[in-house]
Amino acid sequence: MTAQSDLSTIEQPHSGTPGEVLRVFFKLGLSCFGGPIAHLGYFRDEFVVRRRWIDEQSYAELVGLCQFLPGPASSQVGFAIGLMRAGTLGALAAWAGFTLPSAAALVLFAYGAAALDGLLGAGLLHGLKLTAVAIVAQAAWGMSRQLCPDRERATIAVAAALIVLLSGVPAAQLGAIALGGIAGLLWCRSGAAPRFGQVGARVSRPVGVAALLGFVGLLIGLPLLGAITGSSVIAAFDAFYRSGALVFGGGHVVLPLLRDAFVGPGWISDDAFLAGYGAAQAVPGPLFSFAAYLGAMAAPSPGLAGAVIGLVGIFLPGFLILLGVLPFWHGLRHYPAAQAMMRGVNAAVVGLLGAALYDPVWTSTIHGTADVAIALSGFALLMIWRAPPLLVVAFTAAAGIAAALL
Repeated sequence: MTAQSDLSTIEQPHSGTPGEVLRVFFKLGLSCFGGPIAHLGYFRDEFVVRRRWIDEQSYAELVGLCQFLPGPASSQVGFAIGLMRAGTLGALAAWAGFTLPSAAALVLFAYGAAALDGLLGAGLLHGLKLTAVAIVAQAAWGMSRQLCPDRERATIAVAAALIVLLSGVPAAQLGAIALGGIAGLLWCRSGAAPRFGQVGARVSRPVGVAALLGFVGLLIGLPLLGAITGSSVIAAFDAFYRSGALVFGGGHVVLPLLRDAFVGPGWISDDAFLAGYGAAQAVPGPLFSFAAYLGAMAAPSPGLAGAVIGLVGIFLPGFLILLGVLPFWHGLRHYPAAQAMMRGVNAAVVGLLGAALYDPVWTSTIHGTADVAIALSGFALLMIWRAPPLLVVAFTAAAGIAAALL
């Protein structure tokens, strides 16, 4: 098989265009507040419920797989949906649309744009956080009805939620998914075969092997190349790449790695690092966009070039390992044992979402009766009135401002 034919497996016929993918993900990049778990809720509403680009079981399978892999899970899910919809260019369009709004906002902050301040700004930010409560609650409810239809899978979901809530450590998410797979293998062998999507089929095995080799090669080779050349730019790219390659459990886990990589050598002050982290909480989109702020602020390559280095460096490893795993997973999942495991994994994903609805989404956002009323109203808009998430964002933001001013 030639290299051209290998690459053609990524560009199978698809039903959308990169421009369409870019428009949809750009809208999400402007409106997805609340962190990676909330992002997965927005994605489910947009691509499973409203647009039907992917079915419920395929989406849950993709979420479970990306939770296993290092990197930003929500961005990896978006990358894969773009790949399924419009091929390689669609995958890149999904990443650009979802990431660039927050990255641009953080670069502006790095150049001195005023952060939201005062009572008005605090109310706006709190209202946006309340959006996440409604979105995650809707996702947990909808996915539980589809993926936990019997007592075995409902039990797996509850057990996964308890594991995460009682342990309090990010690694427990991986353990809960693994135990869900084992429980599915033991308890969930009956039932119809799941309807798998065509995400993995778009990547050939040779391309997958090349992506895995690239992932490992850069992880090992970048520090060596930096030591040989003495290039500070390569050292910065290596710091971003290594942080993105070694993080499990969501975007917040990458912050200690980035702090060690940039504050330790004196490339940025601790105060400036924490200020950027605070700004990253106030913008929509992936928390990994914080790398744009660091790249623009930190030595050795501050400015727009540094922001580009930061974004490419931190996202690249997660996308390489996803491309490397997808073609092999596409083959394995058709075995009955793999289908049983995925039923358990899907149920565990529902449990993780339910646990996240409580902690951190509920515990960090709901502080009184007014917050409950706003979040419940947003949930009703989504579930009963089928309002688009952007309208719910506008409602909860306005309600948050009103509550702060009263």
